[in-house]
Amino acid sequence: MGKVLMKGNEAVAVAAILGGVDAFFGYPITPQNEVPEYLSKHLLANNKVFVQAESEVAAINMVYGAAGAGARVMTSSSSPGVALKQEGISYLCGAELPCVIVSVMRGGPGLGGIQPSQADYYQATRGGGNGDYQVIVFAPETIQETIDTMKEAFDIADYYRNPVMVLIDGLIGQMMESVDLDRPVKKRFIPQKDYATTGTKNHPGRNIANSLFLDPVQLEQHNHKLFKKYQIVKQNETRYEAINLDNADYVIVAYGTMSRICRSSIEMLKEKGINVGMIRPISLWPYPKAAFDQIPTTCKGILCAEMSMGQMLDDVLIANRGRFEVGFFGRCGGMVPEPEEVVDAIVNFKDKVVE
Repeated sequence: MGKVLMKGNEAVAVAAILGGVDAFFGYPITPQNEVPEYLSKHLLANNKVFVQAESEVAAINMVYGAAGAGARVMTSSSSPGVALKQEGISYLCGAELPCVIVSVMRGGPGLGGIQPSQADYYQATRGGGNGDYQVIVFAPETIQETIDTMKEAFDIADYYRNPVMVLIDGLIGQMMESVDLDRPVKKRFIPQKDYATTGTKNHPGRNIANSLFLDPVQLEQHNHKLFKKYQIVKQNETRYEAINLDNADYVIVAYGTMSRICRSSIEMLKEKGINVGMIRPISLWPYPKAAFDQIPTTCKGILCAEMSMGQMLDDVLIANRGRFEVGFFGRCGGMVPEPEEVVDAIVNFKDKVVE
């Protein structure tokens, strides 16, 4: 097919089809509406399932049902919509049902606005559902990386029997870039879904999709089982990009749209004679703590840069382990910073240091 010019949200939808999605359940909300709009046409045309549910709560429970039946299933939404899905996401994790969740972030809290933001880092990596569970979270930087991540996400979800969230923001969702839809991605062997509630034709006995354990001993055993799975995810799926860390005077930590901005800032700082590197987390959970071991001892400080009030900052502080001073720069509410603002934050780093 070669390279094509494509809008971010439409690329998400195309990549989902290339990833083998069987069914989509969702509800419209800006700025991700092109995802269901595209899928509503192309899934039905290919004998796949598309349902616009009556609410976000209904949509995530439909995802639960379809995943329980063994389908490759997804939903997409934006910040307030994902908030409404949190209970269902906890149920999916508890029942070990795979799905892909696309979250196109906008400014908050509450209904907030419709401009790009990164204020859902906590929502994605900590979650608003109950219990000890984790969602695997990837935060691509470009539309091409979003496509590649989407194509791989369904395999990852099936492999670990766990929800995978692809976290972008309204800027990536609404912008257009040249992309290669045919670029290969890592494939995994997916075992037969012998847990699926498809009757007894293909397996003996009756399967039940469930996250309810009334016996506390059984529930504790189940939690230990999930914890062991999450440790394997940490070993296999932790992803990051290390940029210009050798002899860096400062290191910026940024993801998604913010990392795009910081690339320009790094070039501008180079012209000022300041050598700045960057750690770009690609997996937000599991978080790439090991990347921080590559920071040279000559580094004068780490700047956490976000389009929020500082949600990834907690993970940066944990990964840093007190070795370097950590500063913070952020814009929020849908404000997208200019590269010059990050340059100023590095030049005046002492003023940005957090305690």
